[in-house]
Amino acid sequence: MAVYETEVPGVGHKFELDLDRDRRVIVLIHHDGTRELYLRPDADSDSEKLFSLDDQRARQLGSILEGAHFQPIEAGDVEVPLGDGLIEWTEITADSPLVGQTLATTDIRERTGASVIAIQRDEQSIPNPGPETTVEAGDLLVTLGTRDEQHAVDEITDSN
Repeated sequence: MAVYETEVPGVGHKFELDLDRDRRVIVLIHHDGTRELYLRPDADSDSEKLFSLDDQRARQLGSILEGAHFQPIEAGDVEVPLGDGLIEWTEITADSPLVGQTLATTDIRERTGASVIAIQRDEQSIPNPGPETTVEAGDLLVTLGTRDEQHAVDEITDSN
């Protein structure tokens, strides 16, 4: 990944970073510390200014991007005592076919293999919801299952 640096007389420095074959992000650092970010969608287009940051905000954003606040890990490196089980949160939209049904009638466990271990409803958490619990629009279903089972949950909660 190439980074190109150019001095801009009277302004500061310009850094260009290729995002992929066609797109490039440009960071212009002014002598006063202001940073401007631009996106060049392709080689034939003019750059579009995305936003400008003062020095302090730019450094805060930079530390976040650098990973100083959170270091992601590869999913394959995660060791949890669940074996192949993953915990996922699935938002129930207003047009989901599950809205208005009880957990018993949705038959999520039988249809997907995943278990609903909790429901987050607004500020309320419902741990270990019973079969009589009704699914509402806006609910976050917390499910436990394998990656394939979680994909199946996504499929049955989706309105399409």
